[in-house]
Amino acid sequence: MSNRIDTVLFDLDGTLINTNELIISSFLHVMDHYYPGEYGRDDVLQFMGPPLVDSFQSLNPEKTQEMVDYYRAFNMKMHDELVTPFEGVDETVKALHERGIKLAIVSTKRHDMVRKGLKLMNLDQYFDVVIGLDDVERAKPDPEPLNKALDALGSTADSAIMVGDNHHDIEGGKNAGTLTAGVAWTSKGRGYLETYHPDYMLEHMSELLKVIEESGS
Repeated sequence: MSNRIDTVLFDLDGTLINTNELIISSFLHVMDHYYPGEYGRDDVLQFMGPPLVDSFQSLNPEKTQEMVDYYRAFNMKMHDELVTPFEGVDETVKALHERGIKLAIVSTKRHDMVRKGLKLMNLDQYFDVVIGLDDVERAKPDPEPLNKALDALGSTADSAIMVGDNHHDIEGGKNAGTLTAGVAWTSKGRGYLETYHPDYMLEHMSELLKVIEESGS
């Protein structure tokens, strides 16, 4: 018998807010500048999820920081124009909050940009705990960010679930000892996420309420 779930750790991008267009556009902006004509939309999907430094390091160790800065400037400028909500997220997060479920964001994005996204979508009121890339030494799938969020919430891994759209959300959850849920609306495709064997696959965010109810919360 698994424990009652009293804590939900959410990834942000591609999970709670639709930043896919923003991220793809930002990567294309960088690639068109540094590698003109070499990368199309589908080619940049591989870079979505990991910290920017890791993605650009693999391409060009000498220019990594320069590329990160180029990306961030465009991303910041276009943020409010290109970010859109996912259906059912607002209602689900509000319902969790009203039930007293403890909530946190665990993201591979910088803390200030996470806050910007939450504020834009009016979700900031539900999240006192945000763990961004600059709040930790090691990003997901290392358990450090999840552990840090759990500590801040006064929660334990065995009563928590990590919800995300990418493999390091699922692996991060497994490494930290939480339950895991993938979201079927991931930009990488549901099949890709299923290969990492999350405990649950959510077709719609509202299904998370059922998962939590069935755990006895």
